[in-house]
Amino acid sequence: MIQISPSVQIDESELQFEFVRASGPGGQNVNKVASSVQLRFDIINSPSLTPEVKDRLIRLAAGRVTSDGVLIIEAKRFRTQEQNRLDATQRLTAWIQQALIKPKLRKPTRPTAAGRAARIGSKKKRGEVKRLRRLSPDDWE
Repeated sequence: MIQISPSVQIDESELQFEFVRASGPGGQNVNKVASSVQLRFDIINSPSLTPEVKDRLIRLAAGRVTSDGVLIIEAKRFRTQEQNRLDATQRLTAWIQQALIKPKLRKPTRPTAAGRAARIGSKKKRGEVKRLRRLSPDDWE
């Protein structure tokens, strides 16, 4: 079990790991060992998450989610499978923790009378400055 928060846990059977060869530093070892990790997590069919959290997670990770609702995380920062696997699970945990936070609802407000008057006053002042900068035909003579 992967502990996301005190109330949310994900069973490791929900995660699928695929190991592929990674590019980058590593010398001859990079051609022989599949150290890069692709973590696949089926968001839509996950019993561990509530529908609201699933929706927020799909919106947060929009570029990494397939049309089937599967989140794909690629980890290839490190040179070993174990480190990349841990990195991928930590990144998944961070995404889910971020999706667990409910966004604050915005309360619609209206500007005060003084605020409206100040806005109109500044607009009138700016218009007056522009009007004074204009050339009038009487100034040409």
